[in-house]
Amino acid sequence: MSIQLAILGVLSWKPSTGYELKKIFEDSSFMYWSGNNNQIYKALMKLEDEDLVTSELVHQETSPSKKIYTITEEGLKELKEWLVSSPEAPEIKKTFLVQLAWSDMLSNQELSEVLSKYENEIKLQLIMQKEKYRRNLHSPNRSTRESLLWEMISENIISTYTNELNWVRETRQKLFENEGMEEKEKMNYQIREMGNKKYIEFISTTEPLRTEHDALDLVALCWEHEINAILIHYAALSEDFFNLKTKLAGDIIQKFINYGIKAAAIIPQETIQQGRFKEMAMETNKGNHFRLYESKEEAEKWLLE
Repeated sequence: MSIQLAILGVLSWKPSTGYELKKIFEDSSFMYWSGNNNQIYKALMKLEDEDLVTSELVHQETSPSKKIYTITEEGLKELKEWLVSSPEAPEIKKTFLVQLAWSDMLSNQELSEVLSKYENEIKLQLIMQKEKYRRNLHSPNRSTRESLLWEMISENIISTYTNELNWVRETRQKLFENEGMEEKEKMNYQIREMGNKKYIEFISTTEPLRTEHDALDLVALCWEHEINAILIHYAALSEDFFNLKTKLAGDIIQKFINYGIKAAAIIPQETIQQGRFKEMAMETNKGNHFRLYESKEEAEKWLLE
């Protein structure tokens, strides 16, 4: 499949500029071209030479002129011919599988670290895809059937990453089940349910939260269980969280905000009252995304509001 056909598809939805096409490709989970200007404008020039699209230069008073591309009848015919052609079989090109194939020469610790890195990459991609699905950018929604088609495309992509995540976890378990090795970042958590509402109680972890990536792991945990609220115990936070010079607290809170997770942390009073952290706590507790409480009861009440 060529980028020209993808462009015809977008233009069959609405006339667009080259920049608008670039943004659609960048934000799409399945239109996989890089969307760089050179690639897009070369394709548009070829489509125009073949009379599959036309262009119109539109002058604007307060902005530079822009060229808007529109699909022609011949372009629609070309697109329809491709749509009814035989689909290609899915390609399976995963460089990680080649990497894994020769990893028997690694020690258990080295192999475990490689699997952990791959698992983290999959988690990150899964978070990004779910966020794109939630935001629902650049979806035509011209009919119920079209909306369903785009929804199923998103589900296909999300399920691909979910299956890959399950596969790498199963691989790790089978490799190390007789070695007595534990996952480096094993999470201790419980799913709490009150009435028709749920939240995750994150009690502790082998390595306390100390990076933005750790926050993404919590986001992934929430989405894995289809829960958007989490309660974090003091023991799960590293000392860096309370040292504002590290900016860790702000970075973690921002991740929860970006991905729509409502989070609360249970912090001892003496810690909350310390220096500049007290100021941050007072400011944070004015918001609706992340708050600090001294007791589980208070935090739970706010989470389930």
